Amino acid sequence: MSCKKTQCGGPGYACPKEALKAPKEKVIFVTCPHTNPEVGHDKLVAVDVDSNSNTFCQVLSSVTFPNKGDEVHHSGWNACSSCHNNPSAKRTHIILPCLNSDRIYIVNVEDVYNIFLEKTVEREQLSRYNVSTPHTTHCLADGNIMISTMGNNSGDHEEDMANVFIYSIPIGNFILLDGKTFEPKGCWLDSNTTLPFNYDFWYQPRCDVMISTEWGTPNVIKKGFDLKHIAEGYYGRSVHIFKWSTRQKLQTIDLPEPEGAIPLEVRFLHEPTSPFAFVGTALGSSLFLLHPENEDSNRYAAKCVVKIPPKKVEGWILPEMPSLITDILISMDDRFYTFPTGFMIFLGGSIHTESGVKIIHDDEMKDAPPPRYVKGNLIEGGPQMLQLSLDGRRLYVTTSLYRQWDAQFYPKLLKSGAVMMRVNVSDDGTMTLDENFLVNFGSMEAGPYLGHEMRYPGGDCTSDIWI
Repeated sequence: MSCKKTQCGGPGYACPKEALKAPKEKVIFVTCPHTNPEVGHDKLVAVDVDSNSNTFCQVLSSVTFPNKGDEVHHSGWNACSSCHNNPSAKRTHIILPCLNSDRIYIVNVEDVYNIFLEKTVEREQLSRYNVSTPHTTHCLADGNIMISTMGNNSGDHEEDMANVFIYSIPIGNFILLDGKTFEPKGCWLDSNTTLPFNYDFWYQPRCDVMISTEWGTPNVIKKGFDLKHIAEGYYGRSVHIFKWSTRQKLQTIDLPEPEGAIPLEVRFLHEPTSPFAFVGTALGSSLFLLHPENEDSNRYAAKCVVKIPPKKVEGWILPEMPSLITDILISMDDRFYTFPTGFMIFLGGSIHTESGVKIIHDDEMKDAPPPRYVKGNLIEGGPQMLQLSLDGRRLYVTTSLYRQWDAQFYPKLLKSGAVMMRVNVSDDGTMTLDENFLVNFGSMEAGPYLGHEMRYPGGDCTSDIWI
């Protein structure tokens, strides 16, 4: 891995090779939507993950957000390794876009024992730029914070007199926040560039490229998943290629059906000179390699490199059950990629001997596995979001995707709350569940809570980018 020698002094690490030498993580921040948005408030929690600590697996501090129904979902930093050359930059704040309310919360996490809400960007501030449904956030080397937005001010629908929603095509964009004041300051795309859908993005500055993905029409997503909406065009299946330095959209790649349905998380290799990226598709349950068409080309091609076949079942909401790849993660040394349904160990899900779902046909296994219990707790839900330690030895897993979808696919999760588990990873990639580790968000005060995305104070495998 290449490693530029710099004067540094800023946040993060000079290169991925240096990040591999980071101290073992002791704290992890987790976004926690409440299971009942009409009653409870969402949280951000700081959890002790130090096995030698007296408060191991306990919440050290938390922020309870002042509004109901936000759905704090993904998160990012005010500064990361992209600002490593700036000695005045500090990784001090977590940026928390809210899917349902269009708010953006800014939480000061300098003291993990006393994290607090410092600022709220209200929906009205985003509406000045005709954007809504903020999702993925990345810090930039110029000091700004960039957040993908999935819709525009219209709410992506019109409502007739019978209260029936008529959906239109959403317009995705990216909003920029000032990294010091956290005030919105404009959109990343120019007014002549539009995206039919938006979701995740990742940029690779040395290759002068950014790639974005697609989920679906926000107001369709918020009503729950309906398979007919795929055929009706309310979900995406494309990735978009941009020239990073000029913000110009160069190309749209339509992924093949059915493998390409709903491309969510995109990850470049951490090596900053590498042009290669991977994207996982949720409904398509596949992993695509995104690569230049040739060595000197800025045009990209997509190749399906992993496909998980659906299972024919009875007793579930659909006759076929996709694996639903909701996250992908690449280890800091670029040796391994991991996605929730690709585990070599079973961590829960919709098929086990106590789920009530019957396997009719399965190319991968003949019999359902037993349910997963950890520390006496039945794991409701399945693995959804991932975070890997910088040295690649500990994988953290949460079991909630999005409250409205959890209610459909894992209704018991809304009663029990979600959990966070930890998996130990060996040099050859072998995985073993840590039976002594469990964080039960359902038992937190004023809960139950769900648990979704995770961040380490010192940086992690899904937020740090090198310039």
